Amino acid sequence: MNADSADTAAGQAVYTRKMLSIYDLWVLGISNSLIWKCRTKHILNWMNQNLTANHLDVGVGTGYYLEHCTFPSEDVRLALMDLNPNSLAAAAKRSARYQPEVYQADVLSPLPDQPRPFDSVSLNYLLHCLPGDLSTKAVLFDHLGPWLNPGALISGSTILHQGVPRGFLARRLMHVYNQKKYFTNTADSLDELQSQLVSRYTDVEVKVIGCVALFRARNHTPG
Repeated sequence: MNADSADTAAGQAVYTRKMLSIYDLWVLGISNSLIWKCRTKHILNWMNQNLTANHLDVGVGTGYYLEHCTFPSEDVRLALMDLNPNSLAAAAKRSARYQPEVYQADVLSPLPDQPRPFDSVSLNYLLHCLPGDLSTKAVLFDHLGPWLNPGALISGSTILHQGVPRGFLARRLMHVYNQKKYFTNTADSLDELQSQLVSRYTDVEVKVIGCVALFRARNHTPG
């Protein structure tokens, strides 16, 4: 295993079954509201604005958002992608009514062919867990490219270190998480996130709430 692969493994290894059992309370409840200053309802609302009925969720967490989101149609094709089997199992269970396709994969590596591309993809709280800086993490957008139809919506959220307001608790917890490699975001800035998205997509929008950047963009269409 090379250094990047080891760092990727470290970022997702925290998601044990025990950790996932308290994730919604600690991250989506306490941390989002009191530390990162972006309540979970804001992320859910953002996701709802960018969903289609042919959707891929990458970095699935516990599946909270998939359980509570509102798809624009009852005829939903949903796929889950994550490196961590515990997260995939939890999210698949919570979204079982959609009979989701499940893909265990590292988005920093090339992905297998996907014969049926998607019309939207969400990436919530994924980027800050990946190794490297945003210029290297952004390769995941290139790897996801063949999985997306022209005009597909790309959206998500990430906790930034630079260019956003960070209170005392946010600075302290971010420092601890970076030391433990749960996060690798000390070089992640608002400007660089915007730059990486603009270089690949159209209709880019980035909105900041607390330490969190909510982003969306549209895949290029031919012509």
